[in-house]
Amino acid sequence: MFFVINNIQQAVYNTLELQNPKKADNPMSFRVYRRLTRTALFSVHSKKAFGEFRDEVEGKNISTRFWTQQMKAFAAEKVSEIVKLPYIFKFTILGWIFCVLVVAVFTMLIYNETKPPVKKPAEYLAMEASPLPGDIYFGHFEAFNEPGKTIASNIGFGWFIIVNKDGDNYYVSKSTQMNKTYRPKEELNNTDFESEHTSFKIIEQTGFLINMKSVDGKTTLYITDKK
Repeated sequence: MFFVINNIQQAVYNTLELQNPKKADNPMSFRVYRRLTRTALFSVHSKKAFGEFRDEVEGKNISTRFWTQQMKAFAAEKVSEIVKLPYIFKFTILGWIFCVLVVAVFTMLIYNETKPPVKKPAEYLAMEASPLPGDIYFGHFEAFNEPGKTIASNIGFGWFIIVNKDGDNYYVSKSTQMNKTYRPKEELNNTDFESEHTSFKIIEQTGFLINMKSVDGKTTLYITDKK
C-alpha cells in the first residue's frame, strides 16, 4: 500500500529573545509541526507535536545538538501550547468503503457458518432415500434391443413398484398402464402392476431423480417422483 508522510505546520513563533547558536547575527524562528501519514484508506496524525528552530537567513533548520538550554525550554513551552487534534486516525472515503466490505464479508461468513441448514422438502427427502420393497415411483423406461444401443426400441411412461431388493439389485415391476408419451402422473394407474419384474441397479440418485440400469443392460429407468 502506497503512503505519503508530510510534516504539517501548526504554528510559527518569533524568537528575538533567543540567540542563534551557530550564527549569532542570523535571526531564527521556531516552527511547530505534526507528522501526517496518508494512505488510500486512512490518514494518521502524530499524537505529539514537535518543533524546529530555523535559520531565516540560510533557510536551514538548526540541529538539536546545537540547541541551548534556553532554546530547549522555549521549544517545550511552545509545543505544549499546541491544541490537541480532535482525532488522530481517520478513514478516507475509500477506507470506509473497504471497512464496510470487510464487515459484510465476515458477517456473511459467520452467518453461513451459524445459520441452520435449509430444510429439504419432503419430496426431495423421499427421492433421496434408498428405495425399499413396496415403494412406488413415477417415471419412464427406455428399452433397447441390445446393450449399448442409443435408439430405444420401446418407451413407456407410468408408475413402477420396487418388488424386492437384494443388495444393490432392485427388482422392479411396471404398472399395467404404461403410456407411449408423457401424461400427468395423476392420470395413470398406480395400484396395479405386472407380475413380471426386472433386476436394476441404481446408476445415479439425487433428491430430484433416480436413474437405474437393468442388469442385462437393455433397459434404463428414469424416476422423477415418488408416490
